[in-house]
Amino acid sequence: MKNKGRMIVVSAPSGCGKGTILAEILKSDKFYYSISATTRAPREGEKDGVNYHFITKEEFERQIENGGMLEYAEYCGNYYGTPKKILEEKMNEGINVILEIEVQGAMKVRKLVPDAVFIFIVPPSISELERRLRKRGTETDDVIAKRVAEAAGEIKKAPDYDYIVVNGDLDDAVDDFKKIIRAEEMKSAYSKNIIDEVLENA
Repeated sequence: MKNKGRMIVVSAPSGCGKGTILAEILKSDKFYYSISATTRAPREGEKDGVNYHFITKEEFERQIENGGMLEYAEYCGNYYGTPKKILEEKMNEGINVILEIEVQGAMKVRKLVPDAVFIFIVPPSISELERRLRKRGTETDDVIAKRVAEAAGEIKKAPDYDYIVVNGDLDDAVDDFKKIIRAEEMKSAYSKNIIDEVLENA
């Protein structure tokens, strides 16, 4: 019998390689990536159910009223949020759900789902983060300086998370991430089904 899946909240400053790590993790069918809902119009190339669930303001507000959003926020006149129903369905199937959200949203989830697993991904150093951002070649020096300053502020919040993963080497970071989830799955508090099965087969 399967144990219930866990909710895994992942945060990291821009340029830490969070997307690359999660792409590796999501190759396993044991994980589901939570897709946010929004009331803004799709941008060119964006697909419903892939980038976001694009819904009307009326539908979003109805879901808020019915407790259908785990967390939500309003930016520039549009709502963004995490639909709750699909996450509960996946966890009941024994699948771990991953929420990739920024620090402020993560702390909201911490209050709502205190038994979720909170993982913060950091670079080996601020100077390495800056080097990676420069390597992209897509942003000006001013934007990079702003991102580095923001990253330093976000990293100071890392102790509020359960685990820290340092992304120096990608393979090591992915391995560390998997070990965290494996350890969480083996916690006695989440192993009632396993214990019942062992006793039934006495």
